[in-house]
Amino acid sequence: MPAACCGQVGRPLETITPPDWQAIFDVNVTGAFYCSQAVAPGMKARAQRADHQHLVAAPGSAISLTGIQAYASAKAAQIGLTRQLAHELGPWGITVNNVAPGFVRSNPTTERQWESYGEEGSERLVESIALKRLGTPEDIAHAVLFFASDYAGWITGQVLSVDGGK
Repeated sequence: MPAACCGQVGRPLETITPPDWQAIFDVNVTGAFYCSQAVAPGMKARAQRADHQHLVAAPGSAISLTGIQAYASAKAAQIGLTRQLAHELGPWGITVNNVAPGFVRSNPTTERQWESYGEEGSERLVESIALKRLGTPEDIAHAVLFFASDYAGWITGQVLSVDGGK
């Protein structure tokens, strides 16, 4: 079974409908935009009282293992949004960064994707990772915690790949 994203599976470019494309962009880019838009006024208002404030997104890779063109494009758009928001919110001392996780078996969708690879495909995936293991939710959480900490107070507009050396 091919991997799915928003209920979609990888298929040839010429078969993608506008609603298929838009659904993935809405989840991955529009959602990130609206979330940022919702919290920005409060963060700006706190700028006088807070030493550091941080927005951290987790877009995933700009190249998708799912074979879904909109997914890969949406992740690249999230990176552009991160860089733009870093410049826009920087004057208020707000950092905006992005964690790009590698493959992590963390939910029913990634479990189905993992199972779809079969034994040979999953072995190939692990062998393609420099550290020879899949990531864990804790690996990703640690990167987010770093960006949300004062240790990352002068880092903004960046993407940190947390992928075991893909």
